[in-house]
Amino acid sequence: MYFDFTVRIPVIPGKITIKKKGDSSYVLYEYERTYDSNKQFNVPRRAIIGKVCSDDSRMMSPNEKFQEFFPDFVLPEEHPSSNRSCCLRIGSYIVIESVLNEYCLATMLKKWIENDAGLLLDFVAYLLVDEENAGQYYPDFAFCHPLFSDGMKIFTDSKVSRFLASITTDMTIGFLNDWNAKRDHRQRVYISYDSTNKNSQAGDVDLVEFGKAKDDRGLPIFNLAIAFDKTNRIPLFYEEYPGSINDMSQFEFMVDKVVEYGYKKIGFILDRGYFSKNNIQYIDANDYEFIIMVKGCKTLVSQLVLACRNTFENARDCAIRQFRTYGTTVKHKLYEDDRTERYFHLYFSPGLMASEREQLELKIDKFKAFIKKQEGTSMLFGNTYQEYFTFHYNKEGELLFAEERKDVIERQLSLCGYFSIITSEKMNAEEALVLYKGRDISEKLFSSDKSFIGSKSMRTQTESSLSAKIFIEFIALIVRNRIYNLLREEMLKLEKKPNFMTVPAAIRELEKIEMVRRNNGLYRLDHAVTRTQKTILSSFGIDEDDVRKKATEIGKKISSGQSLLDSNNDDKEEETDNGEDQDDWLN
Repeated sequence: MYFDFTVRIPVIPGKITIKKKGDSSYVLYEYERTYDSNKQFNVPRRAIIGKVCSDDSRMMSPNEKFQEFFPDFVLPEEHPSSNRSCCLRIGSYIVIESVLNEYCLATMLKKWIENDAGLLLDFVAYLLVDEENAGQYYPDFAFCHPLFSDGMKIFTDSKVSRFLASITTDMTIGFLNDWNAKRDHRQRVYISYDSTNKNSQAGDVDLVEFGKAKDDRGLPIFNLAIAFDKTNRIPLFYEEYPGSINDMSQFEFMVDKVVEYGYKKIGFILDRGYFSKNNIQYIDANDYEFIIMVKGCKTLVSQLVLACRNTFENARDCAIRQFRTYGTTVKHKLYEDDRTERYFHLYFSPGLMASEREQLELKIDKFKAFIKKQEGTSMLFGNTYQEYFTFHYNKEGELLFAEERKDVIERQLSLCGYFSIITSEKMNAEEALVLYKGRDISEKLFSSDKSFIGSKSMRTQTESSLSAKIFIEFIALIVRNRIYNLLREEMLKLEKKPNFMTVPAAIRELEKIEMVRRNNGLYRLDHAVTRTQKTILSSFGIDEDDVRKKATEIGKKISSGQSLLDSNNDDKEEETDNGEDQDDWLN
């Protein structure tokens, strides 16, 4: 096999020979001499290292033997600017592809993104594997990974920028409509809804405004909310809205979107940030259910806690063992003109009590130390301090001392360790807590988005690119969440809890499954799959034989320039190395 590029014929006196055969001339390299005792002289041993170019006798097309005898010679294909690494990491690709096939994501994306669906999925893989969202680093990822794009073509960062600008709102809405249409609208689904905000050093982006940032870097922000099907553990849809709009104001628009997607039997699992009379009334108006967490120190809840105190904290029938918590349920209205009574599930956690009491004591001590330093000054203290202290001043307005408000502090100490979950639907305390704890998955989803996908900041300058990146991140979250769930399910079956069954650790381990380019230019699996890798792959129903078959398929498609998303697999037999001595057939 001769490569499709040319190099200058080596100039090594006495070692290089040109031999003509038919219409072609071949370059032979003398690699050794052996003494023939019969002939009593040295016999040269030669190998073909290339074929002379027809238009320039100083140049040749090299073959794999040239690489063998001249290993230090940098071939054009192996130069750092070449378009493919000699070593491809395929483990993560195999797992990501299995999830894409399970959800038919490639088909749905092709409907809306058409020719660039493969590039979008390449960017999804890049987000998951490299935990990075900066487009300029994508070519480095593509250099050493199999790709979903047609012909495995590596695009430049400028192409990625043009691609992001080409994704329209109609495309993202169309995909989300199709994605939600595939969900089962007949079963009861609890939707965990939460939001976060992200920094953006944006240029002309109307969405980005200054607001209350969770990760305050002094930059303008935008808000991102995700609705998550807790029942089936699948992200459903997302919303992006200006940074100055708070979560509570946006909630009604999310409920409207759920209605538009056709969901019927819906319950919302909400964080305490969405607790408001208007939101509750809006959920009631749409005949949906809700589960909302409320702090134990809220006035209404604290009254119920104090009324039930010492009635359930040690009762074994009230124990919720998996969470080391005790719970009971009472009925009460949320507000005066509430039309129906709600179910208040009251909980007591000994571990939480110890933690909250310690935090409160440290807070009081910190306040005391600061107040002590201000004695003799005319400093006035705000409501935060006045909640816990009564301040005494002299006639000149100088602070004499501060006295603890013992009743307030003792009341707060008595409420430490208590919290409440309010539900509109009848259930016991354990059922409510299990359902609410399920929203931890959506919390992990935001953690995935910010930490594992490198998206604390968006690094865009236009509104279209910003929306496109959010859309791609949502696809990546769908894939990552499925990987997380399958790994978790498999880990529960294992006797030990290995530390490599987390998503980032599993991806790092899968990245060690490699294909290398052999002398004939074909890529082949470099080594067997390890025991750890087998355990991870078993989570996805993949075994070592599947890896070998996939490696063969990838090698063939790279050789033929096919798309890895092409379902028409090439059934030709894999090419093999030609091991015959090339010097012999010339003689």
